[in-house]
Amino acid sequence: MANNGIIVGGVIATAAIIFAVFVSFNAITDNGTGELIVTNGNHAETIGETIGVVKSYDYSLIDIFEKSEESVVQVNVLRGESDGGMGSGFVYSEDGYVITNQHVVRDAQKVTVTFLDGESYIGEVIGTDQDLDIAVVKVSPSNTYLQPIKIGDSSKLKVGERIAAIGNPFGLSGSMTSGIVSQIGRLLPQESGYSIPDVIQTDAAINPGNSGGPLINMKGEVVGINTAIQSATGEFSGIGFAVPSNTVKKVVPVLIENGEFKHPWMGISGTDVDPELAEVRGLKSSKGFLVVSVIEESPAELAGLLGVTETKEMDGREFALDGDIILAIDGKTVRKISDILVHLQREKSIGDDMVLSVNRNGEMLELTMVLEERPR
Repeated sequence: MANNGIIVGGVIATAAIIFAVFVSFNAITDNGTGELIVTNGNHAETIGETIGVVKSYDYSLIDIFEKSEESVVQVNVLRGESDGGMGSGFVYSEDGYVITNQHVVRDAQKVTVTFLDGESYIGEVIGTDQDLDIAVVKVSPSNTYLQPIKIGDSSKLKVGERIAAIGNPFGLSGSMTSGIVSQIGRLLPQESGYSIPDVIQTDAAINPGNSGGPLINMKGEVVGINTAIQSATGEFSGIGFAVPSNTVKKVVPVLIENGEFKHPWMGISGTDVDPELAEVRGLKSSKGFLVVSVIEESPAELAGLLGVTETKEMDGREFALDGDIILAIDGKTVRKISDILVHLQREKSIGDDMVLSVNRNGEMLELTMVLEERPR
């Protein structure tokens, strides 16, 4: 059966691949011209609900900028004699840790961090996570007071809530844009083949050079790291994405301590149930995730999950006639793959148990899985 779906713990989305926004330049040939890397197509699943009432704001946009600007930095990178780039970042702690995107510092031979006062310092990449597009850079400034910005709770964000983005678009340092939270719980595919779950969608303008900068709520707290846009034209079209701050809070301390973050892993691939598959299988609902294949000796195989062994072609499409359908994890309904990935990211670590509620050819089963480290 053709696998039109996704790999759990390594999700490959069929709808769109979205690459990060980053100013890249060749110091010899193009004199700093920005290049926007985007992709075409529609995006994946929506998770989260629209809230009609937006709570009152604690600060004005002017207040937000004045409160935050000292914490936002410019990150310049050299990858060779001529290749380099520029992104943004923000101060995480007073002892010199700065957060940015992994793609900003990828393959960097030299990293320079510039602060609001104009002082620049050499940065050392302490830890990175390619799959979540997060990096930590360490600086030791001698003349600059480091002003960390508070990390907020991204799980409290509501659709329609006002936010602001601060960064260095096209090298224009300390630039601010504003907008709203357009949606929460997006799934953002990465070049690595994995996907970032629980991503924030915003209409605040994000352009080349904004990568790694903070997305800030109206309390002046970081709720995300500006990471990517989606566009069919190569220009900002009102759809930007940010890695949620709760992911930052979970991952960054581990990156500082160990240089890497180890992800929990299930070891299955599959596809979301849709109305056509539900009809063929005689299901009452089109919710759930169909397990297409199970990796040998993976947590999924040890838990007893079964993949597809029998298919049938109908109207030009191949349908799975068997294979477990995951309907819930730890008592939480699984509508789409996004629900599984968000649960893994928010709640689970390597070695944790996870209880799966499964439909196996009409029989309801509960299977317990012990999560292992994701293979590299």
